[in-house]
Amino acid sequence: MQGRRQKWDGMDKSSTMRSLERAIDVLEVLDEARQPLRLTEIARRAGLPVPTAQRILAVLESRDRVERSGAGYRPGVALTFGAHAYLTTNPLLLVASPVLIDLAVETGLTASLFREYDDTRVVLTRAHAQRRLRYELPVGARLPLHLGAGKALLAQRNAEDARALLESLGESAEYPAPDVEAVLADLARTRELGYSVAYNERAPGVASVAAAIPLHGDVRAAVQVAGYTEDVPEARTAALGLEVQRAALAIGRAVPAG
Repeated sequence: MQGRRQKWDGMDKSSTMRSLERAIDVLEVLDEARQPLRLTEIARRAGLPVPTAQRILAVLESRDRVERSGAGYRPGVALTFGAHAYLTTNPLLLVASPVLIDLAVETGLTASLFREYDDTRVVLTRAHAQRRLRYELPVGARLPLHLGAGKALLAQRNAEDARALLESLGESAEYPAPDVEAVLADLARTRELGYSVAYNERAPGVASVAAAIPLHGDVRAAVQVAGYTEDVPEARTAALGLEVQRAALAIGRAVPAG
C-alpha cells in the first residue's frame, strides 16, 4: 500500500509539474506575441492540443493572469504584481537604481540597465536626463544582443559562440538579418575598448554607449547611456565609455553574492 501511494504521489508531482510548464509556455507565447492571439494560434505556438490550451487559459483568466476580448487573449493585469515584486526586491536593481540616476545627471543622457535573457536583453530600469528621448522602451521589453547595448553583453562570449548566435538570426519584422562579419568586428572593438558604441542601430537619430557589469564572475547585465546623435558625438564616446565602465564596476561590486 505504501509503495503504491509513493508511486501515485510521484505521478501526481510529475503531472503537476507538466501542467505548470504548459501554463508557462502559454504565458510566454502571449508575452512574445505583443498582440492578442486566438485560441488556436496560442495552441499552435505552444505546441499544445486546443482543448488543453483552452483549459489552461481558463485557469489563467480566472486568476487575472490572462485577459480576453473580441480580439483574443492577452497578458492580464495580475502579471504586473510579480513584475512589481521583482523590481522592488531584486538586489541588482536596488543597487543599480541610484548609480543610474547619478550617471544620467552627470552625462545628461538616459541611463538604462539591461539583463541578458535567453539570447536577448531585457530592459530592467532607467533614469532619465532632463532631455528625454522621443521613444520610450517599456521596462520588460526584450531586445536583440547584436544591436546597441546588447553588443556589450555579446562581446563577453567567445567568437565562436557569438558567430553561432549571429548566424542563427534571420530577418524579422523589426530587424534585418545581421551582417555577421561586421558585427563580429564590432564585438572585437568592444572587447578592446571595454565598452560598446552604437549609432542609429535600433532607432534613427539615437546613439548609445554601454559596458558590461561584472557580477561575481558572471557577466549577464549591462549599463547604457543613450541620447540623440548630436548629444553623443564620436569625440565624446571615450569619455562616456569611462563613465559607463565606472558605473558598471560600481554596480558589480555592490551586488551581494548569491
